[in-house]
Amino acid sequence: MGPLAGLRIIEFAGLGPAPFACMLLADLGAEVIRIDRPGGSALGPSGDPGDVINRGRRTIALNLKQPQAIELALRLLDDADVLVEGFRPGVMEKLGLGPEVCTARNKALIYARMTGWGQEGPLAQAAGHDLNYIALSGALAAIGRSDSGPVPPLNLVGDFGGGSLYLALGICAALLERSRSGQGQVLDVAISDGVVSLMAPLFAFHGTGLWSGKRQDNMLDGGAPFYDTYECADGEWISIAAIETQFYQELADKLGEDLGAADLMQRLDRAEWPARKAQLASLFLQRTRAEWCELLEGSDVCFAPVLSMAEAPDHPHNRARGILVERDGVVQPRPTPNFSRSHCELPGAPPVPGSDTRKLLAELGCDSDKIERLLADGIAAVPSENTSKTV
Repeated sequence: MGPLAGLRIIEFAGLGPAPFACMLLADLGAEVIRIDRPGGSALGPSGDPGDVINRGRRTIALNLKQPQAIELALRLLDDADVLVEGFRPGVMEKLGLGPEVCTARNKALIYARMTGWGQEGPLAQAAGHDLNYIALSGALAAIGRSDSGPVPPLNLVGDFGGGSLYLALGICAALLERSRSGQGQVLDVAISDGVVSLMAPLFAFHGTGLWSGKRQDNMLDGGAPFYDTYECADGEWISIAAIETQFYQELADKLGEDLGAADLMQRLDRAEWPARKAQLASLFLQRTRAEWCELLEGSDVCFAPVLSMAEAPDHPHNRARGILVERDGVVQPRPTPNFSRSHCELPGAPPVPGSDTRKLLAELGCDSDKIERLLADGIAAVPSENTSKTV
């Protein structure tokens, strides 16, 4: 099931953006086999049902410090379409699993490398996290209120937007190219690069003088009265995004107020924004969020209530789309987007690291005696019997 059915991906266990990209690919039908480390990690995959980004895998635990384990990993890669790794530059080479070694054995292999700063550059070997990557791109400086410092926008912009999505896109593009050339290639996917790419429209605004260097001073950063969030009488919040003239006019009509909707130039005049914003803030404080939903939701005002993660699954639109599902007591997004023919099912639950070790070793041609020797010698591992969450 899914448009990527038949695709085999070997993932080297890591954190954040690389696992999320592999989740997306598994959601679309790819077979993902994750190579875990024996003993697991406190921060790595656990097999807990709440570890949603690690769903849809099979897993083998190999001690990659051992030459025999490296050979087993290479044998897995011989029949793979894609390798995904998210280590610092040079780590895979030190293990003996660098691109030159792997692609010499499998010339059609797409070798996808996910890092924060990229494989090259002055910061390539430096540690970093999402917040650092978006800081360097110009994105972080633009996010926040005018009376405070920049606000971390979760880790959606860097790790998952600039990282995971570009990793998944790059893999799909490389696979399409391979269908024509028959050759694999190496992908250098950097979160910092991806965030800069995401910033393309804003760099365009800045370059043409439509974006100032101040926070909350522009049309899309909460500076404009018609594109912001507002508090309601019950302490809940709503969002208004009535950018276009006709939508702003409908907002004025719904509120029964003179908001300067008829004069486009006046509406875009920054000098008018503080007064208009104060006017809207005062109005929205007069009713509860539910009352504003009753009046504005579903209209062309461009309106939505600001929902918490606990509230989102129960919204009628989300329910109708079926975008959030529950499994093992955990609410999680179903695969997306929707395909007319290649329907995507929710993939398997997050596996306990190493839970498929015996089966995958058998698929590599190891008989039962060889498998037990590999386990006894610490080359491979299976989950301990007294836990369901750690190896």
